[in-house]
Amino acid sequence: MSETSHSAPAQSNHQRDMRETPTIAAPPRKRHPRAWRIAAWSMATVVPLLLALIAFGLLHPITLMVMVTQMRLWGDGIHSKSMEIPFAGHQNVRIRYYEGGSGDPLVLVHGLGGRAEDWSHLMPRLVRNHRIYALDLPGYGRSAAPRGAQYSISEETAAVEAFMDRLGLQKTDLAGWSMGGWIALEIALQQPSRIRRLIVFDSAGLRWNLKWNPDLFEPNTPRKLHQLDALLSPNLPRHVPGFVQRAIFRHVRRHGWVVRRSMNSMLTGNALLDGKLTALRMPMLIVWGKQDYLIPVSVAERMHAEVPQSELEIFDGCGHLAAEYCAARIAPVVQGFLSEKAPMHGREAVIGK
Repeated sequence: MSETSHSAPAQSNHQRDMRETPTIAAPPRKRHPRAWRIAAWSMATVVPLLLALIAFGLLHPITLMVMVTQMRLWGDGIHSKSMEIPFAGHQNVRIRYYEGGSGDPLVLVHGLGGRAEDWSHLMPRLVRNHRIYALDLPGYGRSAAPRGAQYSISEETAAVEAFMDRLGLQKTDLAGWSMGGWIALEIALQQPSRIRRLIVFDSAGLRWNLKWNPDLFEPNTPRKLHQLDALLSPNLPRHVPGFVQRAIFRHVRRHGWVVRRSMNSMLTGNALLDGKLTALRMPMLIVWGKQDYLIPVSVAERMHAEVPQSELEIFDGCGHLAAEYCAARIAPVVQGFLSEKAPMHGREAVIGK
């Protein structure tokens, strides 16, 4: 009885203490107004920029593609630069070019209607062992276009030689593509001691029977543009969006006169090199697309026959734009030719797909 009477009050006091203990409520959720403000600011900034970029791309797709290519090359350590050279009677003509990499110098010359960015798939694969220089010829790309020039092979050849002079290149490897190959061959003939090794890609310079209309290089209708694409890259059928077509036509209206003058100069035949290539003594690599319908493989075989110390590599599945669309397959061959101590004179090979 006594224990029961004493324990009951103790329990009652304990229960009372628990009832009197205040309940601690969970802290309210903290809101993050700063995060919301950042998100709202980002949306207000990024969305208009994205819309402006889309609008710019629709209005100026060629410029946008060049900008994207330039950024990609910058990521590979290849930077856009400029200089002034004498050209066609003008003392200070502005030239744009790309430079990057380390090692022996290699100058790249683009073709008719082209620009330095045409080499953008090949350059990053060569910069580890070579100092690359790829210029926009006068009248092309972002280089100046003096109205008084004819943009002939002789004038463009002198321009590349002046470019090399300004860079201080006394000995260099030299590569040219299409019309640029013709220019490279001319330089090698005029200044053989200056060229260590020579490479031509689907090169002009020898006589052959044209099976296409030269006017295609100034496309001003969708049909002509389609025909030109089929001629340059027959294995890559693709649809060109209307806004891109319109940009190309605008570009042709503004700059087509340069292409026309270059083409007219070449068609005279005054600068053709038939029978002259036997004078070349430096190692030479001839690279060709087997499905080149612009300049047929027979031209490559004649070049190879005229230059006994040349190598001929024909790439199956590639057209006239082999250096662009088949760059992954071509780059090891070019790298091997430039780095090997003794090039394989007289070698001829067809490289499969």
